[in-house]
Amino acid sequence: MVEQLSRLSQLIDVVPQQLDSISEASLSARPAPNKWSDIEILGHLCDSAVHNLSRFIHSQIGEEPFVVQKYEQDECVRLQHYQQTPLSDITTLWLSLNKSIIRVVSQTPEAKYACRCQLPNGEIVTLQWLVSDYVSHMEHHLRQIAGVSI
Repeated sequence: MVEQLSRLSQLIDVVPQQLDSISEASLSARPAPNKWSDIEILGHLCDSAVHNLSRFIHSQIGEEPFVVQKYEQDECVRLQHYQQTPLSDITTLWLSLNKSIIRVVSQTPEAKYACRCQLPNGEIVTLQWLVSDYVSHMEHHLRQIAGVSI
């Protein structure tokens, strides 16, 4: 988990400054009618953080395997209205959620990383896998945002 926490900490240190140097008009431009704008991608990362923070906590409580609930990504982005939300609000939310994730993951007992979790497709993974996948997913989407280099 040390590597994942280090990668996540580095991202929250550098990404907000990079975003501040990009115009909101540029971040709000959609590449196609049914594609997310960069600001919506950042909003999606907030939604991902909300869902994963809950998973990282609840997978440590109760019976195994913890059942990971699927969430409707497009509907979450649409209902959050990220396209009309100021970048500073989304960035603040993204930072706060990821600081919470770092706090939870860094305080998770080593043995809990082996907790079994069942993905929506039925596959069984560990909490450690969920955390690693979360960070990789974030990096993937941050690379899609023009002007952000990680």
